[in-house]
Amino acid sequence: MLRLTWVQPEDLIGHELRQAAQDGREPTAIAARWRAAGGPEAPLHAGASPRPASRYLRLLAEDLLDELADLPSRLAEREPTDLARIKAACPHWPSAPASVGPRPVPGPERLEAAWLGRAVGCLLGKPVEKLPLDAIRELARSTGNWPLNTYFTARGVPGELLARHPWNRRSAPTSLAENIDGMPEDDDLNYPLLNLLLLQRHGKAFTTTDVAALWLDELPAGRTFTAERVAYRNLLTGLEPPRTARHRNPFREWIGALIRADVHGWTNPGDPAAAAEQAHRDATLTHTANGVYAAMFTAATIAQAATGTHDVHTCLRTGLTVVPPASRLARAVAHAVRLARTHDDFDTVVDELHATHARTHHWVHAVPNTALIAAALTHADGDFTGSVCRAVSGGWDTDSNGATAGSVAALLTDGPAALPDRWTAPLKNRLSTSVGDFDGTGFDTPARLTHALIHLETPRP
Repeated sequence: MLRLTWVQPEDLIGHELRQAAQDGREPTAIAARWRAAGGPEAPLHAGASPRPASRYLRLLAEDLLDELADLPSRLAEREPTDLARIKAACPHWPSAPASVGPRPVPGPERLEAAWLGRAVGCLLGKPVEKLPLDAIRELARSTGNWPLNTYFTARGVPGELLARHPWNRRSAPTSLAENIDGMPEDDDLNYPLLNLLLLQRHGKAFTTTDVAALWLDELPAGRTFTAERVAYRNLLTGLEPPRTARHRNPFREWIGALIRADVHGWTNPGDPAAAAEQAHRDATLTHTANGVYAAMFTAATIAQAATGTHDVHTCLRTGLTVVPPASRLARAVAHAVRLARTHDDFDTVVDELHATHARTHHWVHAVPNTALIAAALTHADGDFTGSVCRAVSGGWDTDSNGATAGSVAALLTDGPAALPDRWTAPLKNRLSTSVGDFDGTGFDTPARLTHALIHLETPRP
């Protein structure tokens, strides 16, 4: 029987109970009703439980999801989703750049490096996605690749270790060192490509509804996951944004909006406010609160990095100016940066982050993953290899974290030649995707298109 991932009510309810506890609702009574009826916990790793629920349990799950959505949140004032309220909560919201004089703009070469960096970091993390932290460390150590310094390989890994910790089954055939033949398709590259199409068709004044319409036209439903798949389903049932982000969507604070944010930063060099506002319009199709902040933080960080005039630490500080300082995301990022500055051994940083977040957050949640990205970039001082390897070695959403860290760190270089050949040569300047006409293109193509979009007029209130 087909078990469709990330949308079945009986699989969503456990995630929504956890989300409610995190965002300040009180789910205890509803959780007791679900468990008393024999309702299962959320699937730990996959997006679907192995067996279908009874009709009674499925209907109960739908009712309880709606009841949970109606519960008041004690964090609502601290963690708004509305842009005007976010800006009001940010005392250091960045100013628009001065209109006098040209702003530094990245050339196609630096943007090509950023696209390549995103692909390299994603590819590095793909075979160990969903694996626990100790498994990642054991697999890398077994081949002498620890601290992590190059792509994972199955060559030399003991059979019993692979039996206990098998590679990600979808990614291993295309992302281990011995198998890489160009950049395989991944949502971490699909979404930036979609956002190129978005800006080409609608300009920087696009609306959230424009994002939704583009997805229905260009994004196969089977290429969506978690919050994006739920929002896609909601669109097909007639719901409109921003309700698409809230209706039976327990993944609305997960990492999906963050991985869509790069283009918003790349196309607004030196204007982190504009980048964050674009990211907000994109993110609110699928996410709320901290899920939206993660995208805004990433876009603003990248916009600052795109000028080529700031170090990674300044860029990360700029990213935090668009995040409400009382939010869980702001506190988690600040904590991660402090850890990275305090400890010489990055494993110690990672252990502290896991001790803080792992028991309470799913491995795809935006809060711990954004914190890990910030810690990796800080600890590596923006160095490309150091950043992607630290981000992936920290676990959780390994391919997405590697992709974002790689994008930021590569953008801070002079161009593709600054990225070591061992990372870029296996990509063969070729990416695979189901988005538009990009399948089989080289990374120079989206880089040129991104550069052309920089000069679109940015709308101002």
